[in-house]
Amino acid sequence: MDAPAGAEPRRAGCSLGPPTREPDPTVVPPSSSRAVRKPAPPWARFSAWLECVCVVTFDLELGQALELVYPSDFRLTDKEKSSICYLSFPDSHSGCLGDTQFSFRIRQSGAPQSPWHAEDSPYNSRAPVWLQRESAHYFGYVYFRQVKDSSIQRGYFQKSLVLVSRLPFVRLFQALLRLVAPEFFDKLAPCLEAVCNEIDQWPAPWPGRTLNLPIMGVILQVRIPIRVDQPEASPPRQCSHENLLPAPVILASIHELDLFRCLQPLLTLMQTLWELMLLGEPLVILAPSPALSSEMVLALTSCLTPLKFCCDYRPYFTIHDSEFKEFTTRRQAPPSVVLGVTNPFFIKTLQHWPHILRVGEPKASGDLPKQVKLKKPSRLKTLDTKPGLYTAYRAHLHRDKVLLKRLLKGMQKQRPLDVQSTLLRRHLLELTQSFIFPLEHYMTSLMPLQRSITPWKTPPQIRPFRQDDFLRSLERGGPQLTCLLQGDWLGLYRRFFKSPHFDGWYRQRHKEMALKLEALHLEAICEADIQAWRKDRSEVELVDLVLKLREKLVRAQVHRLPVKEETLQRAQLYMQMIIGSLPKDLQGLLCPP
Repeated sequence: MDAPAGAEPRRAGCSLGPPTREPDPTVVPPSSSRAVRKPAPPWARFSAWLECVCVVTFDLELGQALELVYPSDFRLTDKEKSSICYLSFPDSHSGCLGDTQFSFRIRQSGAPQSPWHAEDSPYNSRAPVWLQRESAHYFGYVYFRQVKDSSIQRGYFQKSLVLVSRLPFVRLFQALLRLVAPEFFDKLAPCLEAVCNEIDQWPAPWPGRTLNLPIMGVILQVRIPIRVDQPEASPPRQCSHENLLPAPVILASIHELDLFRCLQPLLTLMQTLWELMLLGEPLVILAPSPALSSEMVLALTSCLTPLKFCCDYRPYFTIHDSEFKEFTTRRQAPPSVVLGVTNPFFIKTLQHWPHILRVGEPKASGDLPKQVKLKKPSRLKTLDTKPGLYTAYRAHLHRDKVLLKRLLKGMQKQRPLDVQSTLLRRHLLELTQSFIFPLEHYMTSLMPLQRSITPWKTPPQIRPFRQDDFLRSLERGGPQLTCLLQGDWLGLYRRFFKSPHFDGWYRQRHKEMALKLEALHLEAICEADIQAWRKDRSEVELVDLVLKLREKLVRAQVHRLPVKEETLQRAQLYMQMIIGSLPKDLQGLLCPP
């Protein structure tokens, strides 16, 4: 039965954060511990960070071609090879001369290759949801070079070095490519082999620890955030506790881009774009280069932190991609995906999409970028489309004019970009938290009362999420308590309920609460008086309890239930005590030699 209005009973696991127990971040992960006796699989440490490294070149007969994959025994499917080849070069409309960095994301089409695929759970259970390993996609981090070379028949040297990973560490891998790629283009394969061997000596990526990553005479120092970290408006400053020579290059963040630099021309549209991201709306971003398209896609999808972005997104997408027909068909509604493209052909092909963002060339350093404006879809032209957000969508919430004025004034006064990024990131973080907080509060109220969890009965179920009840609760505990923005919050929540992000958020929270419920039930059993309970029990009931305790201990280990070590030890002791009281034949069945 629900608690009466106004009552504040203690609920099981009523914290807003994920109800998981986090171990000491200084503890070395099992995968890198010396206590592990099994020899590590070949390239195990390398595979903890990267799947493989690819070299893509231009062949006069074949076009883009895969020249090298390292380690050589890593197997990519033909579809994956084709996607990597096409996505590793800017298309002909970009005209990128010199060195260019960008990223892409592709769907996996084969069985997992990495020996670390089975080890995702320890990392993912500690990492924030937005930094977890991808299970169905690969990221490609590209360093492309195109320079004139009269010795080559085509007149240009064109080659890409690509890091393929399931980790969204864009800031780290871009820094790594800036160190490695120029040297590789001079020395080629021997350099690449030496670099891969160095990466194979790195410690495992472990959230909460400061890691020193040596590469080509430089030490990159990084810290992967841990799930219990509070989301920060700017990443914490790191410091070295070791006398390292040479002095480490400290990366302030392993994943965050310079948000303000990426989104400078979109400041007046940030409220609309944040809502489009929140609602999982289909959006295509047409930019003049892969670098701009990929940065803008990654920046926009990061605007929902600490909410996980649950939709598909492609930082750079071409007409040669294997999902081209799937995304461009007019036979069904556009999918919930954010596409970054550079080919104007997409303006014609995706005219039926509800939201198209066209951005122009970036301004020269020191010039104020012209703000992209909201435009009607009817003004969209297939040729010479001017910059603008072409959409019929109107934001539910009013934009923050104070923030906009502050950022624009900062641009005029040439305020440092990192300060501008901090202001923008803090605003988006607080906006997302204000939106999510009422959902978290209501979800917590669905948890059974702790006093209703008894040792010898099946624990009560989590009550269902009723949208109408939630909307009524906003009158006294809505986002207006923590956010000054005015507008149609109810309408925004109603649309959010239909989005992939609500489904992803609800499934994750429900899973966490169910695990918390299991942990509380196990604690209740261990705190009960087993001696008194078993006095009048039949052998069948005792065996049933042993089997249930054994199952709960296995689940506690597999799902990393938030229970104390003493509780697990007590459960093990109770199980042994009950087995010892049974006849020898039953003991043999329950504990075979």
